[in-house]
Amino acid sequence: MITLALSKGRIFDDTLPLLASAGVEMLDDPQTSRKLILATSRPDLRVVLVRATDVPTYVEYGGADLGITGKDVLLEYGGSGFYQPLDLGIAKCRISVAVRKDFDYAQAVKKGSRLRVATKYVDIAREFFAKKGVHVDLIKLYGSMELAPLTGLADAIVDLVSTGNTLKANDLIEVEPIMEISSRLIVNRAAMKLKHEKIQPLIDAFNTSVSQSASNT
Repeated sequence: MITLALSKGRIFDDTLPLLASAGVEMLDDPQTSRKLILATSRPDLRVVLVRATDVPTYVEYGGADLGITGKDVLLEYGGSGFYQPLDLGIAKCRISVAVRKDFDYAQAVKKGSRLRVATKYVDIAREFFAKKGVHVDLIKLYGSMELAPLTGLADAIVDLVSTGNTLKANDLIEVEPIMEISSRLIVNRAAMKLKHEKIQPLIDAFNTSVSQSASNT
């Protein structure tokens, strides 16, 4: 049995065409089913639904043979118990710095004043501001990041941005992009050896689908 770890939402939806390219269809709909382990049309392949931030843990420690998660999660996780054979080019977004509309970010950075930054991407934020020579006090949050500048908890946030609509709705503006993000396929190191004959065709099918999508854009 091959186990693929996915998270609900955009990554799951964007993965369905990749699975279809490998001849795999979901037999359960996560929107209507309460199951956490979903069957597929391939008897030896199942999907487990976990939090996006838990995908690397499941793959590294053998709870899943493969997983798909964002580059942001992988950078924060920092594990080494898996391979990253493919950038799937799905669930694209970016990590950016955002502030209140009335906050002079450029002036604050130019002066070298100390910034309070709220984020769940502590390592990414720390490295980014260190390279800029900006001193920051990092405040780790797990949700509703937009509230931090609005309540005075922080001067800025570092968070994922897709359309920017959530920022606009909360009177925040994106002031500096940090990096582009897409989702990656990761494979448990032991599984890659022991189940290579089953896993490699999946990787090849994903790779072909990604290449075809790229050539059509």
